[in-house]
Amino acid sequence: MNIALVSYRKEEKFSQVATVDEDDDLLAYLIANGINIEIAIWNDQNIEWTQFDLLIIKSPWDYHNHLNKFLQWLDEMQAAGIKVLNTVDVIKWNSNKKYLKEITEFGLPVIASEYLLKGSLVDEQLFDLFNTHKLVIKPCVSAGAQNTVLIDKKDFAENTLRLNQLLKNEDFIVQPFVKEIQEGEWSFLFFNGNYSHCVLKTPKLDDFRVQHDHGGQVSYPEANREYMEQAKMYLNILPEIPLYARVDGVIIQNHFHLMELELIEPYLFFNGNKSLLNNYYQALLAKLNASR
Repeated sequence: MNIALVSYRKEEKFSQVATVDEDDDLLAYLIANGINIEIAIWNDQNIEWTQFDLLIIKSPWDYHNHLNKFLQWLDEMQAAGIKVLNTVDVIKWNSNKKYLKEITEFGLPVIASEYLLKGSLVDEQLFDLFNTHKLVIKPCVSAGAQNTVLIDKKDFAENTLRLNQLLKNEDFIVQPFVKEIQEGEWSFLFFNGNYSHCVLKTPKLDDFRVQHDHGGQVSYPEANREYMEQAKMYLNILPEIPLYARVDGVIIQNHFHLMELELIEPYLFFNGNKSLLNNYYQALLAKLNASR
């Protein structure tokens, strides 16, 4: 079976964490274990995609800036009969943060959200709606905290023009700032539905963004089993078990609350650990065996 590990034309601005290129580590580990796999760039016009039996979406970190083209490419792969993991339907659903509203309908804890449609105007009453003095506003299609804004109520007037300019281009999601983010955002990693590992991402002092390029720090604590099981519940609502999933959230009053469910191109925090790479490998084998 010929497999492509789908990535992008690497650019520094989309760097996720540290200096380790986990794609190279994953590729080498899979090849060493007998998987016939190679890196392929999703928008490389010179690739003959029908040579592949399976496409594993790994790191197309620029997809959100070319969403329509990316989704069209996925449709073309599906029409050509090429298997994609995670599946095209799951990726489409996960590509817009409006999926969070659907998750709340299952009764699972999600950070409260409202949506501002493209062309609408931001309203100061949003502070009252969430009973907060700070709001986090970000695009419904984004990654790496791109165009994510933290607004204090006292500074709302001076930021109105900027926000309304952003709203001219795309839909946005609005959430209350949760103070628990200062204690860190938890990421629970699951491969084929099985728990692998977790990381705790903490923002730098006086910031709320946990990404490495914004000064965030990453640690690898032991998982609290209760929180891990709570995180896994978000996978149970999916129509099928994904090959990979990263469940991001914060702990509020001793309970995990979802911030984002990453099913497209999450950084998986292997950190060169062969045990974690093996978790992914075993999950892939299970998927391959199930499809035979």
